[in-house]
Amino acid sequence: MAVDQRAAARASTDVERWRSDVVARVRAGDRFAGLYGVTDGDSCRLTALLVTADDVDACHAVVQPDARGVLAYPALSTDVPAAFWYERALHDLSGVLPLGHPRLDPLLLCVAEETERPRPGAAATDVHRAAATELPGPVDVAGDGLLTLPLGPVRSGVMETVEFLIETPGEDIPHLNIRPHHKHRGVAKAFEGRSLDDGVLVAERVEGISSVAHALAYCHAVERLDDVTVPARAALVRVVHAELERIANHLDVTMRLADAAGLAVATARFGWHKEIVMRLVSDLCGSRFGRGVVVPGGVSRAPALDPVEAIPRVESLRDAVAGDATALQDSASFLDRLRGTGPLAADLARRHGALGPVGRGSGYDDDHRRSRARTYDAYRELPARSAPTATAGDALARARVRWSEIDASARLVADALTALTRRGPGPLRAAVHGRDGFTVGWSESAQGEVLYAVDVAGDRIRRCLARSASFHNLVLFHDVFVGDIFTDFPFIEASFGLSYAGVAM
Repeated sequence: MAVDQRAAARASTDVERWRSDVVARVRAGDRFAGLYGVTDGDSCRLTALLVTADDVDACHAVVQPDARGVLAYPALSTDVPAAFWYERALHDLSGVLPLGHPRLDPLLLCVAEETERPRPGAAATDVHRAAATELPGPVDVAGDGLLTLPLGPVRSGVMETVEFLIETPGEDIPHLNIRPHHKHRGVAKAFEGRSLDDGVLVAERVEGISSVAHALAYCHAVERLDDVTVPARAALVRVVHAELERIANHLDVTMRLADAAGLAVATARFGWHKEIVMRLVSDLCGSRFGRGVVVPGGVSRAPALDPVEAIPRVESLRDAVAGDATALQDSASFLDRLRGTGPLAADLARRHGALGPVGRGSGYDDDHRRSRARTYDAYRELPARSAPTATAGDALARARVRWSEIDASARLVADALTALTRRGPGPLRAAVHGRDGFTVGWSESAQGEVLYAVDVAGDRIRRCLARSASFHNLVLFHDVFVGDIFTDFPFIEASFGLSYAGVAM
C-alpha cells in the first residue's frame, strides 16, 4: 500500500467526513489500530490506521488552525473507544485538540497545557524542547477510607519505569490510572531525517524485548514502498529470529508469574530456559536480542551457527519447557493465584481489538502470521500451526496461550532451520532503492501486532509511527481489576507481558 502522501492529503481534507468514515468502518467490522499526526507548516495531517481482513488501511485528513491558531477536530473516542489513548498521545506530541475527549490528561508528555509540543514531522528548525513538569495525578474515586497509592515510577527489582496510581480502600482496586510518561524517549523525532537503512537501528530500540518484531514491521513497510520481494533464504532466517524472540518473551512472562507466586524453583527453571534461548540467538547472529540481522530487503548475514546444530537445541528446549509447564500447573498455589484473576471480558477484547496473548486468552485472535501469511516472510511456506486460544480471559488463560505458543514457535523454528539446510546457498538481501511516499508495515511480536507507518521524502524518513502491541493493550489494564485485590496486581501485570518502553515511545 504505497501512495503519494500529498495526494492522500488532498483526497480527504474534510475532517468531519474523515471522522464519519472511520467510525462507519469500525462499526462495519474493521479494527481500529492507531492514530497519529504529521505536522505540515501550521496544519497537521491526521492518519487513522484500520485493519481489514487482509491488509492495513490508512485514512487521512488535514486539520487546519482556527482563528486562534488552535488545531482541533471532533474526538473519535466518543464513538471509537479504542482511540482513547491514541488521541491523548496525539495531543501530547502534536498539540492537536480532540474536542469532546472524555479525559485529556497527559499520557506521554507530562507538560503544562501551554507548553510547545514536539510536533513530529515538523521541520528541524521548528523543533522545540518540551520542559517536563510533575503534574499531580487525577483522583477518580472519593469516599471515607479511600486513598491513592502511587506504585512507581521506580520499583524494586529489574522493572521498567511506569507509575500506577491505585485508588483503593486497602484491598479492592475500584480504579487505577497509568502514567507511562517517565519513560518517554522521543522515538518519533529520533526517526526523522534518517536514511531508510538507519531507520531500522531506531526500530530495534523502540521496544528492546521485541527488537526483531519492530525491525520486521519497519522493513516490511519500506519493502512495500519499493515493491521489494525478500529472498527466500532471508525470509526463513527472519522466521527463525522472530520465533526465538517470541519464545524468550513468553518464558520471561512465565518466570515473572512463578516469582510472583513465590515458587523459587520454577522461577529459576524458566529463567534458565530463557537464558538458553538468548544464548542460541547469540550463537546465530552475535546479539542476544537478534539485533543487526533484519535489514531492508532481507537479512544482513546467514546464521553463524550451522542449522543442523541448532535444531536439536531447539527441540530439547521445547521438551524441557513442556515438562516444566506441566509441573507448574500441578501446583495448587500457583493455579489458585491465576485462575479467575484479572479477567478480560471477551466482548471487550473483541471491541477493542486486544492483541496477542491478551486477546487470544479472551477468545479474540487476529494473528498476522496466519491471517496475512501470504505477505509475511516465509510463514506461508511452513506447516501451519493451530491458533492457541482460550475463553476464560483470566491470567491463567493468558499463561496457557503462551505455553502453547512456545511449543508452536519451537516447531516453527525447527521447520525453518530444516528448510534452510535443504535450500542451499542463495541471496540474502534484495536491493532497496527507496521511493518517496507513504507506507504501512506490520509484524506479530510476542505481545501482538506491531504497526509501522512511514512517510518518506527525499530518501529520508519524514515521519515514522512505531505502534507497539504494548501501547494498544495496556489501556485494557484499567478494566481487569473488578473483583480483584491489591495482592493480585503482580499476577495481572505479569500475565499481560507488556513493555512500558513500547508504550511510552
